[in-house]
Amino acid sequence: MSGHSKWSNIKNHKGAVDAKRGKVFTLIAKQIKIAVKEGKSGDPVHNPSLRLYMDKARAVNMPKENIQRAVDRGLGRGKGGAIQEIVYEGFARDGVALVIVAQTDNPQRTAAEVRATLSKAGGSLGGPGSVMYMFERVNDEYKVTIPMELDDEDQIIALEELLETIRANTDVEDVFTVGVWEGQEQEEVAN
Repeated sequence: MSGHSKWSNIKNHKGAVDAKRGKVFTLIAKQIKIAVKEGKSGDPVHNPSLRLYMDKARAVNMPKENIQRAVDRGLGRGKGGAIQEIVYEGFARDGVALVIVAQTDNPQRTAAEVRATLSKAGGSLGGPGSVMYMFERVNDEYKVTIPMELDDEDQIIALEELLETIRANTDVEDVFTVGVWEGQEQEEVAN
């Protein structure tokens, strides 16, 4: 009966469940942060979208400390200092341009995390102005001015995986790309 340890089975099951809960908590924390930022209020009585996301957080048993931390981040307060918006420019594999918008209390940590994520996927972090000429800022979003057609299926899959990995970072608010592939509108790529 080698390899059939009860503790090992419990540990593996608990690890899988915790990973799923962690993803849900991260997603809800981002939504809370955005709701606070857009509603300009950390009070759920005066901010209906915040109240909706707080109810969702309670429904999945998200700890009160995590909810409060997300509200504080949305208001620009953090334990490490003031939250600031940072815009990173970079390239995915095959030279696809990316604009990564993050809100962080530690720009060096966030830059290192974004750089590491891009490097693992065959991309790189660019300098200021390296890809910004391909985008136009409209309100809080970046719209593509010079689209890039992607035809190779492997390239599209790799780009989608990279975008998902970058968005999983808790500090990253959104990622915009100039890549447009079949069946996808330009506005959808920016979201």
